[in-house]
Amino acid sequence: MKRLEAGMAAVALLSPGPAGLADFFDEQSKHTSVLIEDGRVETAAESMTDGISLRVHGGELTRFANLTCPSPADIARLASQMKNAGAPGGPVLFNELVKIGHGAAKPVDSLDLPAKVALCRLAEEAARKAHPSIVQVTVNYHDQLRLVGLATESGMVLEQLQSALFISVLAVAADGDNVQTGYESAGGSLGLELFEVEPVVELARRAALRAASLLTARRARGGVMPVVLAAEAGGTMVHEAVGHGLEADLVAQGQSIYKEMIGAPVAAETITVIDDPSLPGKRGSYAFDDEGVKSSPTVLIDKGILTGWLHSRQTAADEGGESTGNGRRESYLSPPLPRMSNTMIMPGSDDPAAIIKDTHSGLYVTRMGGGEVNTLTGEFVFEVAEGYLIENGVVCEPLRGLTMAGNGPEVLSTIDRVGSDQGFGVGTCGKDGQGAPVSDAQPTIRIPRILVGGEV
Repeated sequence: MKRLEAGMAAVALLSPGPAGLADFFDEQSKHTSVLIEDGRVETAAESMTDGISLRVHGGELTRFANLTCPSPADIARLASQMKNAGAPGGPVLFNELVKIGHGAAKPVDSLDLPAKVALCRLAEEAARKAHPSIVQVTVNYHDQLRLVGLATESGMVLEQLQSALFISVLAVAADGDNVQTGYESAGGSLGLELFEVEPVVELARRAALRAASLLTARRARGGVMPVVLAAEAGGTMVHEAVGHGLEADLVAQGQSIYKEMIGAPVAAETITVIDDPSLPGKRGSYAFDDEGVKSSPTVLIDKGILTGWLHSRQTAADEGGESTGNGRRESYLSPPLPRMSNTMIMPGSDDPAAIIKDTHSGLYVTRMGGGEVNTLTGEFVFEVAEGYLIENGVVCEPLRGLTMAGNGPEVLSTIDRVGSDQGFGVGTCGKDGQGAPVSDAQPTIRIPRILVGGEV
């Protein structure tokens, strides 16, 4: 509490008045990492993070500084140095302290490190037993218990305890020179209760069986064709092809194709896109963002019409608007940036099974792989990690070695079927050297024409 009080004094000293912002960010966190690869425990480690940062922003000038393991006196000295650099200072009336708990039913620190290693070994063993073709398994486990203190020039004072957990299994299957991989992951802003919903044994089995099934999948010819994206594929497309282009800093820098398109149609009328960090337990969820703004859903595309951007306090201040609660930072070492949280294409009214039945021929995608997007042009390309041939409205043989490429606004505008289901994917999003936990979601959707890359 003494560091937070010192931070409040620092913010009062640095406050630039109504035209800018100042904030104090205090982070104390515990991390666990376990990596099992090819039968060996490569990493089993516990670590701690302890530090603070101060930021003041006004006009075109931002000053940002951080300290590791500081005392209250260290914080006061840093604030004085930053004020001497030109911060004007101003009165701040602080509100009553807001305290938020992690809400985890089974906190991540309720198991010790050896027990977490045993959990990962259980996953590795399950993957190897799932199919005789499995030759290698990698299990990655990470958890974090993070205590954040915040004070801002607006008077917000916050202490927030956050719990996060992530696990992934990569299985490699081989048949001679034919080598295929299967990947599964799970995670959320919760505790060890995740494994009641996603048992590690089942997670590992799915990764292994996916890898094994691809051994018999044939390579398909590419071309322009209909593609049905299953809800279980997660929302990789909405994250990459749409989400990054709607982050306000990229828009302000002229790095987004959506820059001049507020109020314009950018998708089919059946498409609504929402970013919502307030969803309970999801990988990208939080009660307050890393600038002390309460989380809430932000409608980005409403029935095909672009309605807004994802803002941090700084980008909102620069535009004279309000933050959407998407100011996020990897740690106290980094300034906050506008970032996605849980980004979703919302469900429609179509029966998912009918969407497939009504597709005479094409590709059915049940798992997306890696991808990339040029936010300036909207062009994207994604790997298809698991896909199947559709013939006469029936899902047939598995295919491999495929990619999908297109333009975000153009593809969204052509979607003609939107299912009533919805599936989530989890991951870590990279931007400006910072990683942020995210999830993304979509219903089953049909794209009538998109370029699929395969064999020539």
